[in-house]
Amino acid sequence: MELMKEWKLIPWHKLERRVFKLQTRIFKASARGEVKVVRRLQKTLMRSWSAKCLAVRRITQDNQGKKTAGVDELKSLTPPQRLALVNQLRLTEKAKPTRRVWIPKSGSKTEKRPLGIPTIAERALQTLVKQALEPEWEAKFEPNSYGFRPGRCAQDAIKAIMNGICLKAKYALDADISKCFDQINHEELLAKLNRAVAL
Repeated sequence: MELMKEWKLIPWHKLERRVFKLQTRIFKASARGEVKVVRRLQKTLMRSWSAKCLAVRRITQDNQGKKTAGVDELKSLTPPQRLALVNQLRLTEKAKPTRRVWIPKSGSKTEKRPLGIPTIAERALQTLVKQALEPEWEAKFEPNSYGFRPGRCAQDAIKAIMNGICLKAKYALDADISKCFDQINHEELLAKLNRAVAL
């Protein structure tokens, strides 16, 4: 697609349809187990001008944290700057550092946890990559998985639990995973992820 001169003239519905069609093809190829086709389609999507525009729009206009600055101290972008960012989005660059902010831990008045805030460009790049990876993994996830998935929420999980326990008695296990991610073995987790990709 030839580059648009004006941000406000971009036909957003047409771009969303193009990206959705590519994501559908990625989903179907992943469900069939065609890894090479998935990788080729993901590269096509990440080079797509439509996907880049949608990623920049999501970060600079739609997102709740659109006014949050990273280390570059940029809080918002003008329409010409958004177009320039679309043309600069490349996956080959090394990631820029994040701005470290200490926020209170939920349920604790004294403990704080670090929050890394990436720059607007990094967030747009992360969104672009998410658009390519999400359909691949949606095809592989368990049907009863509800956390951080598009189109699913806590109410869906509650409904699934109700449907599961209304027929016969079940056990309910309660686990405290508050420090789980501090203690998790990241090397083992990445090795499992690589095995899943290789399958």
